[in-house]
Formats: sequence, structure tokens, C-alpha cells
Amino acid sequence: MRDRWDLVAVAGALSFVAMLDMNIVNVALADIAAGLAVPAATAQWAALGYQLPVVALLLPVGRLLDGAGTRPALLSATAGFALCSALAALSPGATWLIAARTGQGACAAVLFVLMPVLVIRAVRPTLRGRAMSVPATLGPLGAMTGPAVGGMLLDHLGWRWVFLVKLPFCLLALAVAWKAMPRDGALPAPDRRALIDALSVAGGLTALLLALTLGAGDAEWFLLAAAAVPPLWWWLRGPGGRPVTDTLRTAGLFGAHGAVLALAAGFAAMHYVVALHLRRDEAVSATATGLTVLAFPLGMALAGPLGGRLADRCGYRRIAVTGAVLTATGLLLLIPLEDHWSPPDVAWRLALAGVGMGLGGGPTQALVMGAAPPGRTATVGSTVQVARGLGFTLGPALATAAWSLAGTGSGAGARAALTLAAMVACLAVPLLARPGRPTATAPEPATDTDTVPT
Repeated sequence: MRDRWDLVAVAGALSFVAMLDMNIVNVALADIAAGLAVPAATAQWAALGYQLPVVALLLPVGRLLDGAGTRPALLSATAGFALCSALAALSPGATWLIAARTGQGACAAVLFVLMPVLVIRAVRPTLRGRAMSVPATLGPLGAMTGPAVGGMLLDHLGWRWVFLVKLPFCLLALAVAWKAMPRDGALPAPDRRALIDALSVAGGLTALLLALTLGAGDAEWFLLAAAAVPPLWWWLRGPGGRPVTDTLRTAGLFGAHGAVLALAAGFAAMHYVVALHLRRDEAVSATATGLTVLAFPLGMALAGPLGGRLADRCGYRRIAVTGAVLTATGLLLLIPLEDHWSPPDVAWRLALAGVGMGLGGGPTQALVMGAAPPGRTATVGSTVQVARGLGFTLGPALATAAWSLAGTGSGAGARAALTLAAMVACLAVPLLARPGRPTATAPEPATDTDTVPT
């Protein structure tokens, strides 16, 4: 087969755009509330309306797309994402905006599932580490640069451009995918059982995400997490959830998923604590804080391509573990800082952690997807994205709880939250270092949907 790096670029661009949308809207919530004349709590649903369906629909989408045509799914999701972005920009009121953002999140869930599937089918198995590093690096970079891009758009063009800025990327990805991807089947229509399963898992994950997201501001929201247990338990014990758990058990992937969740939670908690402590407690300017935090994505961007090349040469697990060690080390080095932080002291530690994430991101993704049993790549792609999404949501919630318990005086709260973030990230090292019991370590056999013809 011919390696299709243009499709790898499509996966990277769409990963960047989908993750950009996670954070770019947050900086515009005050402007949206003023522009649409709604309370701030209502405007917050412009962000939650996207984030909730992204994570809630990942597992049902993964099960639905196993064996389905990748081309029609990717084209439909990308077109839907672009259309909903345009509708959000044209919103005359809050209801319209929230509906558009919900549709955009549903399309993004499909894109998140398809990105790793598209990559492993676009290149030879010997190049998977290098190829997987592209979306694994560009996705988090989109999340990290979202606030900066959103701030510039707000200052010069207004809040509606926060939604329009992604359209050129989507249109370019559509054009390349339309030309380069083979016709590989149709999208299956979900049956009654699939719809019931989707509602169960989506309802459970939505309750869990709302509890973690809103509980940071009001602890009573944490009680909502109990409502997530019955539907998720019913789904896991039923015909919809059993194939997912059996797939992860057979491929020996529970440890790798735990590592993905741990690294995402540690990173998200660190990012939340560092930005808040510099601005609120250390009185560092917004510009200096932004430049300091950018050290992490800079280190990640520099190390990402290197991590993929090293993984293809030395093995996925070895480089994934090395990356996790560097990330955990960078977070651990933040803990001994004195009460008065200086941006340079923080920046080089963040850069080290970013280098670790860049080195290990692609190899970890390649390790997971390479172990997926034949015909279950979309399912595994969805489960790893759920783990990452839960980590991103769990991290700030854990950091807020640790900060509150330790108090806010003399930096004690920040140190406690950073200690928790580092400990969580350290868990990823043994989880990745210990091999599972995979039975599907070999690459998938070539089928009509597994290769891209020349």
C-alpha cells in the first residue's frame, strides 16, 4: 500500500480543530452573554453544549462505526461540524446557539473516534508511531492555544468569529478527504437496541461530566455522580457494553487506558493550578502568564515528531514510558517551588513536562490502536478518547478539591493541588510499563476498509 500522509494531515488538522473548540469558547462566554443579553450561567452552556456530547457519544459512536465506511462517516461529520459552526456564529439567541453547539459536539465525537482509525489505515504498520504523533500532538496543541486564539479574535473581530475561525480548516479537510479517501462502504442505520444503549451510556456519562464540571463551584453537584451509576452499570452488563469490555480485556488495554486518563488528569490539573496561582496569588500579568503556560505546548510540539520516529525504531511501549516519566518529573519539580514563583522557573518545568507529553502521546496512541482486535478499531478509538476526556474533566475537579482542603494561604493550596496532579501523572508510568495480555498485537489483516489504494 502507498502511505497517505495527506490523510494523516487531515487527521491532525481535524484533531486540532476539534480540541480547539474545547477551550476557545470559554474566553468568549462573557461577550456571548452580553451580545445575546443572557445571564452568564446560560452562556456557559455554549461550552457545555459542546463538551457533553463529545464525551457522552464516544462509546456509542465507536460501536456503531465498527465495520462501517470510514469515508462517509468522516465526510458527514466534518461537514456537520462546519455547518454547526456557521449556525453558532449566526445565532440570534441562546437557544439557537446551544442547539448548534450540541450538534457540533455530536459531530466532534465522530471525528475523535475516526482520527486514530484514519491514521492507522493511512500508513504502513512500521510508520504508525510517526503518523500517530501528528494528531496526538496537534490535538492537545489546539486545546492549549484555544484561549490565546479566542482572546485575539475577541479583541479584534468579536465573539462570532470564535466559531467561524474553524471553517477554512474544515473545508480544506473535506476537499482532501473527498479526493484521497477510497469508497469503503456505507454508514449503518442504528437499530432499536443500539439507540437504547446510546441513551444509557450518554445519560450516565453526561451526569458524571456535569457532576465533575459544576461540582468545582458548588459541591452539591457532586451528588449527581450517583445518578450516573445505574445507566452505566446497566449498559456495561448488557449486550452493548460487554463487547467493549471484552475487547479491552482481550487486547490487554485496561492499563494503557488508565495511563491515558492519568496523564490527561495530571496535565489538566497542572494547567488549571499554574494559571490560577500565577494570576491570582502571584499577581503575574495576563501576558506573562500566557507566555509561561505556552512553554508546555512548545515542548510538546518540538518533541512530538521525535517521539513518533523513536517509537517506530525502538518500540511504542519504551518511548511511551519515557514520555510519561518526563511528564511526571516536570510536574514533580513544580512542587518544591517557593511561595513566590517566577515565570522562568515555572516555564522550564512546564517545558520538560510538555516534552514528555510530546514524546509519549503518539506512541501511546499507536500502542493502543495497534493492539485493537480486527474489526474493533473504532471501539478502541472511542474508549481511549473517553479515557482522555474524563481525565481532562477530572483533573481540574481534583485540583479544586485539593486546593480547598489545604487552604489558600502562603501557596499551600497550590502546592497541594500540584502534588495531587503529579501523583496522578506518576500512576501512568507503571500502567504503561507493565505489558497487558494482548492477543491482537499483530497489525490488522488488510481488508477493503483497512488500506488506502494508490
